[in-house]
Amino acid sequence: MSPTPTKPRKPTAAEKAKAEADKRTVVARNKKARHDYHIDETFEAGLVLTGTEVKSLRMGRASLVDGWVEFDRGEAWLQGVHIPEYSQGTWTNHTVRRKRKLLLHRAELDRLVGKSKDKGHTVVPLELYFIRGRAKVLVALARGKKEYDKRHALREKQDQREAQRAMSLRTNR
Repeated sequence: MSPTPTKPRKPTAAEKAKAEADKRTVVARNKKARHDYHIDETFEAGLVLTGTEVKSLRMGRASLVDGWVEFDRGEAWLQGVHIPEYSQGTWTNHTVRRKRKLLLHRAELDRLVGKSKDKGHTVVPLELYFIRGRAKVLVALARGKKEYDKRHALREKQDQREAQRAMSLRTNR
């Protein structure tokens, strides 16, 4: 006799709540960075924000396009990121493009500082998101692309899109 199959159990309310909290809610992506740079490594960093900045981010408003990471006295700072003023804020509203401190482990910070001093390397923000209620930023150690690298990447993406389109047309017949 074979054993009877067991039904998969339903997740509890606590498990559902934890899964919901662990989901990433992306606020902003820096697509231009992936076009302009070869991404070598990525690091997740926390952000030191004021209350109105968090409220503005929760409304889904931010821009990472002009952002970069700067190192000063053993700390990492996020520069040039645009978080607009909170519309219901008062005189306590934040400055739109202020320096924001990044929270990284010492080993990660030392690695980023050492690698960013190499010629052609920089540290750029890729994504800004919430996870478990905390604002995080995904920063990348990156090397700048040459113009021909950018054209080659665009051509590859276009060829892949055309191949995918041809395959879907073939399967739909």
